[in-house]
Amino acid sequence: MAIARSRFRELVGLDEPEVALIARRIEMQDGYVVEHLRLRLGDTEVRGLLTRPEDDTRRLPAILYGHSHGGGYGIGASELLEGREYLLDPLGPAFARAGYVTLSIDMPVFGERASLSEGYAAKALLWHGKSLFGQMLSDHSAALTYLASREDVDPARIGAFGISMGCVLSYWLAAADERIAAVAHLCCFADLRTMIDLGAHDGHGIYLTVPGLLREADGGSIAALIAPRPQLVCIGEADALTPPLAVERAWAELEPAYADVRDRLELVSEPGVGHRETPAMRAAAMAFFATHLAPPMG
Repeated sequence: MAIARSRFRELVGLDEPEVALIARRIEMQDGYVVEHLRLRLGDTEVRGLLTRPEDDTRRLPAILYGHSHGGGYGIGASELLEGREYLLDPLGPAFARAGYVTLSIDMPVFGERASLSEGYAAKALLWHGKSLFGQMLSDHSAALTYLASREDVDPARIGAFGISMGCVLSYWLAAADERIAAVAHLCCFADLRTMIDLGAHDGHGIYLTVPGLLREADGGSIAALIAPRPQLVCIGEADALTPPLAVERAWAELEPAYADVRDRLELVSEPGVGHRETPAMRAAAMAFFATHLAPPMG
C-alpha cells in the first residue's frame, strides 16, 4: 500500500510546536564540545544535549538523534553522552569526533520530562484520538527546526539516527519531513500487522499505538516515503521486537520505492543478534553518513 506524506502527517498527528532557545551552557571535553540546552517547545521547557567538533567555523553536517526507550524513563537525551547497555558506546562523542553536530532532546515522559508515566500520558491522548508518539514526533520535528537554524549547521546536510524507539522516531520523521537528508535506523523496523499476528507487538510500549494507522500505512510503506533519500536499515535476526517475518514483509514494501536508486537503500541484517547495536552496524552507520552527508564536490 502507498500513503501520501501529507496524509501520514495527519494520521500520526504531527503538529510541530514553535521552538526557541532559552539558555545554553558550553562544556569542553576531550576532542569535542557539549552544549547543555534549554529549549521552549510551545509552552514546554525541554532539555536538549548537543555535541559538536571543537573550534570549527564551517557549516557542518548534523544528526538529529532520537533516544531510545528501554524502560529507562529517567535517561532520555542523556543517552547521547552516557550510552545504553545495548549501544557499543555513547554516540554523541563519536559523531562529534567524526565532524557532526548532533542533537538529542528529552521526549515526553523521558529524562527531565519523566514526571508523568508513559501509560498515564498515552491513555489520556488516546481518549482524544491522539497518540503519545504523535506528540514525540511533533517535538522531534521542533528539535529539527532548531538544529537547522544553527549557524554552525548546514541545513541541507542533516541526517537522523536512532536505535529502538529512536529508530522509529528517526525513520517516521524522515518519512514525514524532507528536511532530513539521510536516515540510519537500528532495531525497530518491522511490519506492524505481522507483529500483531505473531503477538510480538506487546513487547513495544503503548507510546507507539497510533489510532487508525494500520488502515492506511505500515512500517514498510512509511519507510518508502523516505525514497529517494538514502536510508540504512539495521536489524538483528534474533531480536524479538523485529521478528524475521515482520522484517521481511516490511522490506518487501520498502524495497520497490528504491528501484531507480538501489544504491541509496542499505540493509545490515545479522543472524543471532538480538536488540542491540553491533560493530558492523556502527561501521555501516558511520560510513553511510560519511557518504551521504559529505559536502558537495567542487
